[in-house]
Amino acid sequence: MAFRKAVKGTVLIGGGAIATVFGLSQFSQYRNKHGTLHVEAAEPVPVPMKNHFPTREEQLLTLQSTSEFDVLVIGGGATGCGCALDAATRGLKTALLERDDFSSGTSSRSTKLIHGGVRYLQKAIMKLDFEQYKMVKEALRERANLLEIAPHLSAPLPIMLPVYKWWQLPYYWVGIKLYDLVAGNQCLKSSYVLSKSRALEFFPMLRKEKLVGAIVYYDGQHNDARMNLAIALTAARYGAATANYTEVLRLLKSTDPRSGRARVCGARCRDVLTGQEFDVKAKCVINATGPFTDSVRKMDDQEVPNICQPSAGVHIVMPGYYSPDNMGLLDPATSDGRVIFFLPWEKMTIAGTTDSPTDVTSHPIPTEEDVNFILSEVRNYLNCDVEVRRGDVLAAWSGIRPLVTDPNSKDTQSICRNHIVTVSDSGLVTIAGGKWTTYRAMAQDTIDTAIQTHGLKAGSSRTVGLQLEGAQDWSPTLYIRLVQDYGLESEVAQHLASTYGDKAFEVAKIAQVTGKRWPIVGKRLVSEFPYIEAEVVYGVKEYARTAVDMISRRTRLAFLNVQAAEEALPRIVDIMGKELNWNEQKKREELEAAKKFLYYEMGYKVKSDQLTDRSEITLVPSDIERYKKRFHMFDKEKKGFITIVDVQRVLESISVQIDENTLHDILNEVDLNKNGQVELNEFLQLMSAIQKGRVSGSRLAVLMKTAEENLGRRVVIPVDRSGGGL
Repeated sequence: MAFRKAVKGTVLIGGGAIATVFGLSQFSQYRNKHGTLHVEAAEPVPVPMKNHFPTREEQLLTLQSTSEFDVLVIGGGATGCGCALDAATRGLKTALLERDDFSSGTSSRSTKLIHGGVRYLQKAIMKLDFEQYKMVKEALRERANLLEIAPHLSAPLPIMLPVYKWWQLPYYWVGIKLYDLVAGNQCLKSSYVLSKSRALEFFPMLRKEKLVGAIVYYDGQHNDARMNLAIALTAARYGAATANYTEVLRLLKSTDPRSGRARVCGARCRDVLTGQEFDVKAKCVINATGPFTDSVRKMDDQEVPNICQPSAGVHIVMPGYYSPDNMGLLDPATSDGRVIFFLPWEKMTIAGTTDSPTDVTSHPIPTEEDVNFILSEVRNYLNCDVEVRRGDVLAAWSGIRPLVTDPNSKDTQSICRNHIVTVSDSGLVTIAGGKWTTYRAMAQDTIDTAIQTHGLKAGSSRTVGLQLEGAQDWSPTLYIRLVQDYGLESEVAQHLASTYGDKAFEVAKIAQVTGKRWPIVGKRLVSEFPYIEAEVVYGVKEYARTAVDMISRRTRLAFLNVQAAEEALPRIVDIMGKELNWNEQKKREELEAAKKFLYYEMGYKVKSDQLTDRSEITLVPSDIERYKKRFHMFDKEKKGFITIVDVQRVLESISVQIDENTLHDILNEVDLNKNGQVELNEFLQLMSAIQKGRVSGSRLAVLMKTAEENLGRRVVIPVDRSGGGL
């Protein structure tokens, strides 16, 4: 058996190598001639682009006052917004409805990659599957387009594939070179092989034992939620009436006078924020609702079989020191056969994803089992000097991937890896499946189908090379002008430029004066992230209507560090309250809703599960005595617990002052039974959890240790939240 596998592998490698050598020679000639990536733009757009996008209230008025649209898109994810942009730029009168926020579902919970899919190419070759090959080819073409139309939100990312067996080196090299070859003139950068020493130089935290070398290839990376929003805003600028928080209650139908058949002609909608209901009429209705595809299809026909087979993918975020600043890692074969990416993103590290069947829900929750699986796989690839701690998980989320079966296929049980466009008997157009990278091609196919089946008058798609919101006058050095013209911190300026593109100046103009010598403007929401208060004001202009919109999609705080997001919430709610005229009751509701979102959907719940009043104490006797001694330094009266007063007394004895609110927050992190005091048992549970790596960054632990070490000397004790994880 082993001999047969070896022979099979040799044949595959040899055959692939021959194809690769020929292909790469052609590819090399092309690269030498052309040198740079280029996407040929489509025909000019026949409609003017507005200097500003309408307010949400103006968009709702347009939806209610327009007698009939050409196209009504249901769904504000990447595909739905892509459909709206494609239709609007062809000159079609377009509407889009989203019951939550733009990108609130799967489109904001991806791996943040713009890629063709190395593993799909491998399957296409091994199984001689032409459909998968076409999907990879299309995705690589769309990857190039997306990097060009939104350069501020996306960039090429080198990804390392470490090799631990000699025979795998030529095998993976052939596969990656074929990936370059399929990309053709739209290859980002040519892949290359690294020796063991060079691989460790690029990725020093990599496991050294048995490492043979590595292969580095290039894919794209982006800020997914902001990219989705940029598509929506661009559609609005081209005249599409787009509205978030507008729910479709049912589809409207009329009888076709020629055929006598019922035809979908619009939707009954409800403004989720006000409760107002109204009808939106359209010649064609498009269902682009991702995991909720079947629920809209059943509004059209209750008897229609389900085609969506949802799959949950969990990601975790860890501190940036777990990966190099500009190099990702691919684990091509995990312990259960899945693929895991380990990527730098927004100065943090993303690891994921899992792939398991799930039920469709608007609020997917990451499980402890999935988090631990990812951590286990990460440990397999990192040096034993790097302790991969459960406590270093800063955020965790689950996204639902809407895999579909083709209803027109003979084998209805077979999952379709590409996208499908179907038209029901009553004319409802459904776009389902596909992937983030191919949203534009999916939208183009959908609108082509809509035009053909509904007799709409419009030309071909104009979205190839069409720049998205913020891309027009962006340049890599734009942030320097922000620093020079407005007095922003360099880190903040770079963040604004890479988030808003040329619209960063609009944010800078409304940034508040700090009152400091430097920076002159730009008050941060939290100290360790470059998000500023002016972004909250601008976010409301970008249709943000809830605190969750702000912490998860206008900024990415919730995806980067849930504790930082929670810390920023009160100020965010205050600013939004002022912009949207919220009363105190509404502010409290928003604050609670956002905390609930962080707790369940962004992994905060797993923090409380790591340290509870039921947590075991697994310390050895010597450690227990050491920690008791430290505790009794604060609990002088031996009452068995410490309060704010006890901590203040010790700090005063070493001439350190910390305000009472901060001390309250510090103790509250460890006060497991929430009785306003930290008991000895709670302190020992904390120290045990820290030793096991399940908790990190506890301010109380650091404060008490520092006080013990420096008692009698004047010291400065850090009390900033350390960025410790869940």
